[in-house]
Amino acid sequence: MQNVIPRRKKTVREIDVRGRRVLVRADFNVPLDEEGAIADDTRIRASLPTINYLCERGARVILCSHLGRPKGEIVERLRLTLVANRLSALLGRPVVALRDCIGPEVESAVATMSDGDIVLLENLRFHPEEKKGDPAFAEELAGLAEAYVNDAFGASHRTDASIVGVPDYLPAVAGLLLEKEIGVFTRILEKPERPFAAVIGGAKVSDKLEVLDNIIFRVDRLLIGGGMAATFLASRGYRTGASHIETDRLDAVRRVEENAERRGVRLILPRDVIVTEKLEAGAPARTVASTEIPDGRVIADIGPAAVDEFSRELGSVRTVVWNGPMGVFELPEFAEGTRRIAATLATLDGTTVIGGGSTADAVERFGLTDQMTHVSTGGGAALTVLAGKPLPGVEALDDAGTP
Repeated sequence: MQNVIPRRKKTVREIDVRGRRVLVRADFNVPLDEEGAIADDTRIRASLPTINYLCERGARVILCSHLGRPKGEIVERLRLTLVANRLSALLGRPVVALRDCIGPEVESAVATMSDGDIVLLENLRFHPEEKKGDPAFAEELAGLAEAYVNDAFGASHRTDASIVGVPDYLPAVAGLLLEKEIGVFTRILEKPERPFAAVIGGAKVSDKLEVLDNIIFRVDRLLIGGGMAATFLASRGYRTGASHIETDRLDAVRRVEENAERRGVRLILPRDVIVTEKLEAGAPARTVASTEIPDGRVIADIGPAAVDEFSRELGSVRTVVWNGPMGVFELPEFAEGTRRIAATLATLDGTTVIGGGSTADAVERFGLTDQMTHVSTGGGAALTVLAGKPLPGVEALDDAGTP
């Protein structure tokens, strides 16, 4: 078991920004619909407190982010102009979208900024040097500004140039969103109000194994759902039909169960599951006991008895962290388990933390985001923190108390 964050990092509240050019690494990696429009602006809205804070104090705000996976090439559909337009509407002030993120034209535009102005650099990943963490690219980005603010929790588990490289050249602090995210996860992992439960789902154990290994030493109850439940069931010797079993993770799963038993943690697998021949819309499905999954069938969701048991277990806890859906919630016929767990947490008298990624998408889809204590903006970053591992983007920032 490891500490989440070993040192407190300096935040934007602790530096003077008036009249200074401030490079803000935001996370504007928003989903786009088939027409190329922004399908969900949650991450953009999450950046507003930091941007407003800087503007109100007379900073000259230079925003930067990636969008999608352009693989080091210019992809017109992934230009950040649409993000600048949405930001302008949300902030009620102009946000100028630049056509690149480095170079003479960018330097000229930044040099003419006035206090309170905002520009948005072009998609960082149009340059292959960003993903490679290239120091020269980081230095050129840093040359645009006099201070750096990381407000991109959702990208802080990466080692991109804009995340870990720029802090080598500028005073580097956490933005308000990053500070909030780290604060929430630190509190629930280090000093949770008990009983403390974790609900872990998703397709594969391998994606969550480090989380399971860490969190089993912190929680009082661990509830397992999603396709990954099949590997747990297989580790107990049950037949799992055609469900995907990670045979190379069976020993690791047994270790989690042994640690749970040793610590007195209640580890609960679904009593029943919804199974189908194909994970696709309209496929025939039925409910079976989780110990009696027929040949040729795969787990698509947790069953009604499992939902009832999970809901009872969660009803008496004071802190819950949830990462990973209970089934293929994108398909209506396999969404009920995830929806019911979300609804249970929405009425819980306690702290409910949603660990980003597809779990956050599900909560948003069911219209329950505002009823959770905290819905994280970072999937991979949340997993890293829940695994007790440091975030490179946070580690790179200045420690509190440094000049």
